[in-house]
Amino acid sequence: MIDRFRSAAMAAVIAASAVPAFASPGAAPQPISIFVDASEAPRKIFHAKLTIPVAPGPVTLLYPKWLPGEHGPTGPIADLAGVRVSASGKEIAWRRDSVNMYAFHLDVPPGAATIDVALDFLSPAATSGFSSGASASSQLALLSWNQLLVYPEGAKGDDIPYAATLRLPSGWKFATALGAGKESAGTIVFGAVPLTTLIDSPVLMGAHFRVYPLGDDMGAAHELDVAAEDEADLEMPAIWKTGTKGLVAETGALFGARHYRHYNFLLTLSDQVAHFGLEHHESSDDRVHERTFLDDEPRLIHTGLLPHEMVHSWNGKYRRPAGLKPGTLDQPMEGDLLWVYEGLTQYLGHILTARSGFLTPEQYRDSLAIVAANLDHRAGRQWRPLEDTAVAAQILYGTNGAWTTWRRGVDFYDESDLVWLEADTMIRERTKGAKSMDDFCRRFHGAPGGAPAVKPYGFDDVVATLNDVTPYDWKGFLRSRLDATGPRAPLGGVEAAGWRVVYTDVISEGLTAVEKLEEIVALDDSLGLTLKKDDGSVVDAVPGLPAYAAGIGPGMKIVAVNGRKFSKDVMKEAVAATKASTLPLSLLVENGEYFVTFSMDYHGGLRYPHLEAIPGKPDVLGDIIRPHAAPPAGATK
Repeated sequence: MIDRFRSAAMAAVIAASAVPAFASPGAAPQPISIFVDASEAPRKIFHAKLTIPVAPGPVTLLYPKWLPGEHGPTGPIADLAGVRVSASGKEIAWRRDSVNMYAFHLDVPPGAATIDVALDFLSPAATSGFSSGASASSQLALLSWNQLLVYPEGAKGDDIPYAATLRLPSGWKFATALGAGKESAGTIVFGAVPLTTLIDSPVLMGAHFRVYPLGDDMGAAHELDVAAEDEADLEMPAIWKTGTKGLVAETGALFGARHYRHYNFLLTLSDQVAHFGLEHHESSDDRVHERTFLDDEPRLIHTGLLPHEMVHSWNGKYRRPAGLKPGTLDQPMEGDLLWVYEGLTQYLGHILTARSGFLTPEQYRDSLAIVAANLDHRAGRQWRPLEDTAVAAQILYGTNGAWTTWRRGVDFYDESDLVWLEADTMIRERTKGAKSMDDFCRRFHGAPGGAPAVKPYGFDDVVATLNDVTPYDWKGFLRSRLDATGPRAPLGGVEAAGWRVVYTDVISEGLTAVEKLEEIVALDDSLGLTLKKDDGSVVDAVPGLPAYAAGIGPGMKIVAVNGRKFSKDVMKEAVAATKASTLPLSLLVENGEYFVTFSMDYHGGLRYPHLEAIPGKPDVLGDIIRPHAAPPAGATK
């Protein structure tokens, strides 16, 4: 329950004036100034000072709690420190609300027209989490404005102007969707923008920095801004040069309009920060391994990040579920339509990765096979429907890998990928190839383009647009996939596209890269185990497959395989040998302070997923992922 203990006096002021306490009735609010000193970013501390126009009397300041794009109450208030409030140089006492931990109550003295708020943000070193995870190193930083500000209770983010100033560490460069600003001696002054825009415009900065222009399209400039731990990390390979330019062209061809004035990919190459992507309207916060430009495995794994986050500019920022746009940062968000916000973005991001040239058709098919196989072994689908993974997103984002197959995770990403593929194939079949999900995107996300705007929608709007593309019982189609429980993943779209999932003993290039980067042994489709490669720790066991049936579960550790000390190679060789052996597979497992030997009568060998063409069926999938825009200048095959 939010703001339950608002003072009676404050409630009376709001009821009487119907405007926030910091504004004068009938007058445009004065900008809140915020000065952020990032000069100590290398030791992971940021300083901020805000000057907030106020009226005398009770005031409540709020720290951002519900963050756009993170779909939960993830504002990292535990890392807020050094909070001091003053007016005319005299300190004002504040008190945290005893129920809403993000609210600070204070009394502004008579005669004060502004208050000054000083605070620090302690950027964590742990690389887990989203923007609340590690965001700074000795060589670079990603500044999220929401971590360094407070705002007056009662005002909407679109109505509060903030005038920001930023001081960089000496010699560092920066990029942000806020624009270049006025820079002098490492200090940048930006123009006043609404709080919503400020929080939606993070700043990437670093000692090793490079800007790659991607050209103009539909009147909007695009660029890739890169900060890295070392100068050698910055040299972008040819496939990324072609792919990023191709992505700009392909998004234009897909949506037919742009809802931004310019677009910045803010790419962080570092192993010292959290790895994830976070969407913004005119930029994206993309954080990947340091050697992504240099090594094949991270380059292959991370090629889909930029397409996914860019799609969000249309699907998530411009078109946004009404429940995910509450208006203020202290109101809860409703995630029931995340299967559109994230799920459709997952589908479009994947096909755009192939259309842009980041992936070959075979690499795309192998990635789709991994998704399909993984979900087909999701035992939790027997009790938790797909829609509940979206409704419960704020809970599921924080879980670790243990028991994911039984609990389910944020499956609205990958399972919706399969659902939207099925919808695409149905549209193509029903219109004899004349229409596709591309037509849905142009109608739902397209014209008119222009400056950033938000157009909320609900379930019925999605159904209506699908029916506008081609009449069908789309409500029934979607509800059956959102509400159903059962043992199998929705693979109808894969098969309708001309392919089926098969298993061989040959591991794909993509799964090899996953094993290397995540440091795991992927035996999900054979024994039903995911293991840590360094010590055999069990990350997860799949209900219904041999290891789970034998009694093995997360938290245990495989010590020996058929009497030999565990290693990745020993484990894989032993599983491979089961195919030609009549002997059971023996695993010595450590469980706390005890050791147990498990015997499995398994003889299936190594099993890895791939897609195999269905004889006599057209390759619809090939048409879905073919390039739809003219090749960018200088592109190579």
